Amino acid sequence: MNPKPPSQPPRPDNPRKLALRQRVDATLEEIERWRRFNAAYHDDDRKFMRFLVPPGKRVLELGCGSGHMLAALQPSYGVGVDFSEKAVERARLHYPHLNFVLGDVEDPATLGAIEGPFDYIVLADTIGLLEDIDGTLRLIHQLCAPSTRLIIAYYSHLWEPILKTAEVVGVRNKQPQFNYIATADFLNLMDLADFEVISQEQRQLLPRRWLGLGPLINKYLAPLPGIRQLCLRSYVVGRPVRLFPDRKYSASIVIPCRNERGNIENAILRMPKFGSHQEIIFVEGNSSDDTFAECERVRDAYKDAWDIKVLRQDGKGKGDAVRKGFAVATGDVLMILDADLTMPPEALPKYHAVIESGKADFVNGTRLVYPMENEAMRPLNFIANRCFAYLFSYLVNTRMTDTLCGTKVLLRNDYEVLAREREYFGNFDPFGDFDLIFGAAKQNLKIIETPIHYKARTFGETQISRFRDGWLLLKMVWFAYRKLKAI
Repeated sequence: MNPKPPSQPPRPDNPRKLALRQRVDATLEEIERWRRFNAAYHDDDRKFMRFLVPPGKRVLELGCGSGHMLAALQPSYGVGVDFSEKAVERARLHYPHLNFVLGDVEDPATLGAIEGPFDYIVLADTIGLLEDIDGTLRLIHQLCAPSTRLIIAYYSHLWEPILKTAEVVGVRNKQPQFNYIATADFLNLMDLADFEVISQEQRQLLPRRWLGLGPLINKYLAPLPGIRQLCLRSYVVGRPVRLFPDRKYSASIVIPCRNERGNIENAILRMPKFGSHQEIIFVEGNSSDDTFAECERVRDAYKDAWDIKVLRQDGKGKGDAVRKGFAVATGDVLMILDADLTMPPEALPKYHAVIESGKADFVNGTRLVYPMENEAMRPLNFIANRCFAYLFSYLVNTRMTDTLCGTKVLLRNDYEVLAREREYFGNFDPFGDFDLIFGAAKQNLKIIETPIHYKARTFGETQISRFRDGWLLLKMVWFAYRKLKAI
């Protein structure tokens, strides 16, 4: 069902909004010429928006102008709304495969005529022209599902003097009067409208090509900590705040195991009952101590009390084991439990409750809050974990204190999207942790850490080499920087 455009253009009762509409209708050709003149700026802006919004999604753009941004996002179903009759006519002419509505984005009747929900709702600079920002954001909820992501793109007001100077010297089109909104204001306004900020990013330190120097600086230098606060463009990604106290989800608990024969039965004996249904999936990784046979024995011994599956790993590494287990999982919530049981199985219901209630989309365990048992983590490993936690927090725009904790929890529906779009990163992660963390960040999932009481091993030895795996982690940092920052 396509939205039905009104037969008459909207008639804003606000003088500023009316003047803006008249200006756009009268100078649309000039606006398009300036867009071509500042192609480097607009190309970079669209490129990063395509990073935030994968192709093939249902996308609504509020304040779409002539439709260039909406078309660049390659939606499976795209709707653009604008109050300029000339801009909407041009958009319909150039992009007939998309749907454009002539209307005021602050008018409840305009939004009420649009069929939702959408995967992404985009406001690119439109927020600076709204008369009632938090009121309009509240109206947007009717077009949102729990998984909808709201993306607000705006310019930093640190650049206000530079941009005004550019208008005076004739290298920028004269702009109307905008709302003055700092990043802190975005956070407050979204909170008022029951949207939760997931991530923030800044782009474009040099919005000109300058013989290729601009794109190089914007790609590698502009995203660096400290420097990025000086960038021209700001992007805020949010999600609607919705809690589901009565939602009941089933769970699939994947337990990768290699040379963990002595821990297999304890994993079942210590496993609490939670969720509407549980299945436990052991994925054995070519052990030398009969772990596979022990998994089969435990499965048969407890078949009346538990739904247990036993798989044998084809490839190598924990990441391969997790992917194999998740591929056959049937539960609503996917969970990883390391077979060494240093993360207590008794803590799993707490993780499940976070997902079930809607407080987060992805839960990561952290071992670095509560005191650890003696020898649970070697001092050098502890220091390295702290350093890598800082780096990865910057890379995924979310505070993370312990990226290497084996427990990761997310909805199966979200994992299936992550798996379908895994080709963006490729098969790069032997650990299995970063494939999920980076994928969650790329999908704009809400990530929360939950502290656990980290225990010492009671059977077997650690299979982590601090120096070999430390080098792999350093390579992972560079890999993530290229994929998540140097876009």
